[in-house]
Amino acid sequence: MAHIDLGFDEKELPGIRGLLRYRPETAKPLGDLAEVLLRGPHPLSPGERELIAAYVSRRNGCEFCCSSHSAFAAAQLDAGMTAVDQTLASLDTAPVSAKLRALLRIAGAVQQSGRTVTPDLVDAARAEGASDIEIHDTVLIAAAFCMFNRYVDGLGTVVPPDPESYHEAARRTVEFGYAA
Repeated sequence: MAHIDLGFDEKELPGIRGLLRYRPETAKPLGDLAEVLLRGPHPLSPGERELIAAYVSRRNGCEFCCSSHSAFAAAQLDAGMTAVDQTLASLDTAPVSAKLRALLRIAGAVQQSGRTVTPDLVDAARAEGASDIEIHDTVLIAAAFCMFNRYVDGLGTVVPPDPESYHEAARRTVEFGYAA
């Protein structure tokens, strides 16, 4: 049960979805930010960007966001949930490109503290072909998901126990996006 009264049955809208309904004034800019970062035109695929969100959420221990964005990534990656699960289990052996692995290392550093992003991490990503926009947006996705994770967990939102609910949310998000 959430720490505040959201004014409706939280099981209907778990996690951030209930918080967005509770405060529509903040829902729009948060949805717009997620839409631009995770679905807008970009050299990284939406699945790769969702994987960054899931990776940071896992490191932050945010069950709702990790489960949601894992499902969103899986729905948009050729290797599906297998690739997501393997990436979250071990970045060193994850079935992702060397460039994405280097970007995930940057995202992991951001999750600890922005100051832990070193020139060596950035140089390693560039050496694997990462562009400045990919590095920029990886940092921004990681920073945004630290905020989203703390928002969801800080208000004690409901976490659905059924994995199928995340797959249904993934179908809606892939079709309609975050700003809808």
